[in-house]
Amino acid sequence: MNENLTKIIALLLILIGESIAIYAEISGAKLNSVNNSNFAGIFIKMFLIISLSGVLLLLGYILGFSSFKNIWIISVISITAIIIVEPIIAYTVFKQFPTIGAIIGFALGVAGILFSIFY
Repeated sequence: MNENLTKIIALLLILIGESIAIYAEISGAKLNSVNNSNFAGIFIKMFLIISLSGVLLLLGYILGFSSFKNIWIISVISITAIIIVEPIIAYTVFKQFPTIGAIIGFALGVAGILFSIFY
């Protein structure tokens, strides 16, 4: 497989995996706060969803390390995916905007991923 394509697939697996994990965490928190009488049902549903994200993340890390040959790049990709996706999902689920600090963190995270990939 083309090395650049492998890198792109690894990036996508990590991004999708992190997105699903964050969605499960935030949705579980909201569902429990709205409907706190069914904690076990919410937990099991979110556990199954987060298990899928774990599989995608594991595949992304394995494929990413084999193509990038550097675990630090994979770690930065994962952390930056969280920085990018978390405010989007938080707004989508809770309808809350990120604070100034979160916006600054987002900008620095994007800069960090660009530096780690291209330098």
